[in-house]
Amino acid sequence: MAIYLYAAVVLVAGVFAPASAAEFEKNILTGGPKGTYIQIGRDMAKLGAACGQTLNVQESAGSLENFIGVRNRKNTQFGIVQSDVLEYLKTYESGNAEIQNAVKGVRIMFPLYNEEIHLLARKDIASVRDLEGRKIAVGKQDSGTFLTASLVLDILRVKADRQKIGTDEAMEKLLAGEIDALFYVAGYPTALFQSDAIPADGFHLLPLDEPALQATYVPATIPAGTYGFQPDAVNVVAVKAVLMTYDYDVKKNAYHRESCKAVSDFSSLILTNLDKLRAEGHPKWKSVDLTDLPPGWQVGVCVKAGMALDYKVDCAQAEPVTQKSMDDEYLDLLKKRLNNTQ
Repeated sequence: MAIYLYAAVVLVAGVFAPASAAEFEKNILTGGPKGTYIQIGRDMAKLGAACGQTLNVQESAGSLENFIGVRNRKNTQFGIVQSDVLEYLKTYESGNAEIQNAVKGVRIMFPLYNEEIHLLARKDIASVRDLEGRKIAVGKQDSGTFLTASLVLDILRVKADRQKIGTDEAMEKLLAGEIDALFYVAGYPTALFQSDAIPADGFHLLPLDEPALQATYVPATIPAGTYGFQPDAVNVVAVKAVLMTYDYDVKKNAYHRESCKAVSDFSSLILTNLDKLRAEGHPKWKSVDLTDLPPGWQVGVCVKAGMALDYKVDCAQAEPVTQKSMDDEYLDLLKKRLNNTQ
């Protein structure tokens, strides 16, 4: 696992070379279209939009791409990353120059919520141990799900046919009987499992509560009825989702200054609107614990600037378009068009 992670960091870091020139933008790297990360990103974007700031929510392969993207990709100030990815990068950083370079300057913005490890399997498979020799979808290579699924199977010493495929393809193959189970790491409820196409008499979530896993992950429970096919609570383990950013230097150039301001602004917006996010955003905002910092990682200077009590976000709200003005324009255009046809 360590060898793979090292190779993946070097490979992905090479793919995301900094862009030479581009108009300034604010972007967050999230995950797949049916995951929780992208919904968290959209909630942040709504906060920005209410303040006249555009935050582009970008899909990605997941945690590793997001981490390296924040480090190397132009106009990418934010990325959501799993805590087990952070833990392994930190573990192997000291003895490896390339990993040291890959993590240099990457900072924590905020710890978020626990992401439950979902393991959906055919009903005749009773436990994770029964997956020995079976076909299991472990996520697309370099995704957070892939890294976590690989680690879980390694810890439990379950030898299986690991299918490196994305979640949508994995679900299709599972429902078609071409594979036996699939891993997916996401905070519940996740849209992937809310489909009526998953019959309760054919599939279920496997428990992941073995003591060997709890040395690396935290115990968690997916409540009964979270998904239509899941009548009972399921004990699993979870990783922490962490919002990451970069340590921008305001003295360096205009891009760093603008990016630092963007980080400070969204730091302030999230803290100011945390109750609003919990009330109106994805349900996982309700379990966000901002004190649960992953060990060994620093919080960004620009993040702390936005946390100051006297920090003010410069909201440039556009003038709202009233319903009356839209109706007047519509009626005027309609009148001209009808007169022209007579």
